[in-house]
Amino acid sequence: MNALADYLKRFLPPLAPVSGMERLRACIGAFLGILATGIVSAAALGPTSSVPLLIAPMGASAVLLFAVPSSPLAQPWSILCGNILACLIGVTCAIWIPDPVIASAAAIGAAIAVMMLTKSLHPPSGAVALTAVLGGPVVHDLGYSFVIWPVGLNSLLLLVIAIAYNNLTGRRYPHLAPPAAKNIHDTADPIPSERIGFTPGDLRFALGQHDELIDVSPDDLDSILHRAQMHAYHRRFGEIRCEEIMSSDVVSVAPETSVLRAFALLRRHRIKALPVVNTEGRLIGIVTQTDFMQRAAWPSRTALRPGIVGKFGSILGVAQKQPRVVADIMTAPVQFVRPDTLVTELVPAMADRGLHHLPVADAEGHVLGIVTQSDLIAALYARNLNDRQKPEPLSLAG
Repeated sequence: MNALADYLKRFLPPLAPVSGMERLRACIGAFLGILATGIVSAAALGPTSSVPLLIAPMGASAVLLFAVPSSPLAQPWSILCGNILACLIGVTCAIWIPDPVIASAAAIGAAIAVMMLTKSLHPPSGAVALTAVLGGPVVHDLGYSFVIWPVGLNSLLLLVIAIAYNNLTGRRYPHLAPPAAKNIHDTADPIPSERIGFTPGDLRFALGQHDELIDVSPDDLDSILHRAQMHAYHRRFGEIRCEEIMSSDVVSVAPETSVLRAFALLRRHRIKALPVVNTEGRLIGIVTQTDFMQRAAWPSRTALRPGIVGKFGSILGVAQKQPRVVADIMTAPVQFVRPDTLVTELVPAMADRGLHHLPVADAEGHVLGIVTQSDLIAALYARNLNDRQKPEPLSLAG
């Protein structure tokens, strides 16, 4: 009996787990989408129209657009182009092929071929092609008008509602690929987190070797795999928190501290960043060596290159002032972390976005410490060293 149950379980699709709220969101979206599409179609066609207000394939389109809006098969190009092309093919087959069975088979096969060629594959479009062939006298009498009314109208209305509803309920739609992460140093090297482990190029190679369409976009698959990788890092290093590795004796400055005084503090303590705090001790900015190099050097550059812009600036009274206090050169607002933040969460910010220092602050914004790239490297190295030095389990095998 157990063997039979295990065998039958293999027929259940291994769907990704989703919350009850997401299921409810999809159901309400499909309800509103079909309802609004029917109401608008009725208003546009009029009560006496013999044209169907809704066609059955729209139900399948609604499942995709509202339940799996991230699917490549549910994108705007897929529903509009896929449904219209499939309808054109179905109407053509119905007109030129007398046998309905042969016409149906030809319509489906040709529709899939054209949709794959135009990258507009949309499963409900197969039902659209079949409806054009087997829809009966009303559909046949419409001829190619069936492409516009109701197929085109239904598809467009459902798409507009899906765009509005999905975005209002927190789902990015259309599901555009995120822009590629750019190297902050403006060089051809990939960002640090993509130099070790699998890369998007590796993923494309694997998908090519798989040679089968899968219902997930490559960028989503890449994101899922990276999240799994980060989860594995958390599992390995997850117990290390910022409060354990941060420097607690923080040298900070006030926004009214002079630039010369702040720079002297950097040199005296041999550090590269100073959190800027207000009179209540709350973090309002940060000043780094880079800020001194880029912003405190304005006067000397202006003096060395007095051009037309500088002269006009002086005449108009908008010449750039020499920075005198920290508030003139600090970076604000500043990114910071909580003391209970896992150190693995610092890797993307420090490796890819080039942040060398991250202040640690409590819920009220009071500075508790600062974490540097050196602190992060030391923590990960120490943990890895401890893992290697763990004693091997005893073997009791005789």
